[in-house]
Amino acid sequence: MPYYTLTKIEQGRCAATPYAIAQLARAMRVEVSTITGQPYKAELRADELDVLIAPIREALDVYDLGADPEISARPLRTLQDDSEALCAAVRAGEIKRAATEAAGLIEEATTAAHTHQTSDGWIVLASLYRTAYDVATKLGYSDLAQLSLARLDWAAQRAGSAVFGGAYQYFRALTYLREGKYRTGQRLVDLGLRTIAQAEASRERDIVTGQLHLGGSVMAGRAHNEDQAMGHLAEAERIAARTGESPKVLWLAFGGTNVSVHRVSVLAELDKYDKAVEEADRLTIPADWPKSRTSHHWAEVARAQMWTGKTEASFASLLKARKTAPQQAKYHPMVRDTYASLEAAHRRLPDSFLSYGSWLTSQG
Repeated sequence: MPYYTLTKIEQGRCAATPYAIAQLARAMRVEVSTITGQPYKAELRADELDVLIAPIREALDVYDLGADPEISARPLRTLQDDSEALCAAVRAGEIKRAATEAAGLIEEATTAAHTHQTSDGWIVLASLYRTAYDVATKLGYSDLAQLSLARLDWAAQRAGSAVFGGAYQYFRALTYLREGKYRTGQRLVDLGLRTIAQAEASRERDIVTGQLHLGGSVMAGRAHNEDQAMGHLAEAERIAARTGESPKVLWLAFGGTNVSVHRVSVLAELDKYDKAVEEADRLTIPADWPKSRTSHHWAEVARAQMWTGKTEASFASLLKARKTAPQQAKYHPMVRDTYASLEAAHRRLPDSFLSYGSWLTSQG
């Protein structure tokens, strides 16, 4: 990392990029979350989200105890509908709802899966473990996210699902992306591609394959390997042309829109912020696209705009991120880092800028 970039970060004149944060964490031998300050405990406590974490952790810990004699599990079809509803809630940005309902459903589905000993039962349980991973990731509990993924893998193996197995490697790779361990993350993407190749030909297999390539594109972009990043993007685009938009297949939101959104992200990771902004300006997000993904996209656009000196546009994008999925935006490190970098220019921004900062750190 160039010295002048480090100086700007230290002076608060620009936000640290994920790449810079990862390098700093490695140099100081600490986790990335130590630098970002996650989880944001005071805000989580004020929003009554912290008390929802322990029940999820406990529900994950009873995975191998068999059926609970004190739980009367409902039919698998009902549990499947509930697990899908929680996946939808996460995509809608309703993190608190998902966190509230996850623990009870995991315990019930655990009993059901052990009772029925069928692939369908284990897949329902794997889906709920995935929701626990989503909640933990969005709220900044990296250890809980890793535990949730270990449980997802355990259930997917019992289901004999290569599709879920490939998805597991995708989520696992993302944990290494967030920690700045790109080489390991890319190896996991490659493992995921080999795993999903074992599944029977299907639309689901294509979608997980495409999503793995999208994950690989960001991984390579953040490692500043442009050729590899663009290669992954090209392959994902080829697959998306065949599958079309598929927002609800494993709730990965795969399709042409996601490819375009990832292209913006990759360009930003390659420090080509002007091109990222240009690409974002050409992109139209469908109104029915998952709010969680849309909010994340606006956070990335805000970061690119900030780096190109477009402070007003950057703040406007932060407002869009908040409006689209407020619970997610409040706990998004990129939103906070970009806002912090804009603070030096707040006199040129509307009065609502200061109220946005108060909202980010509100504790009651």
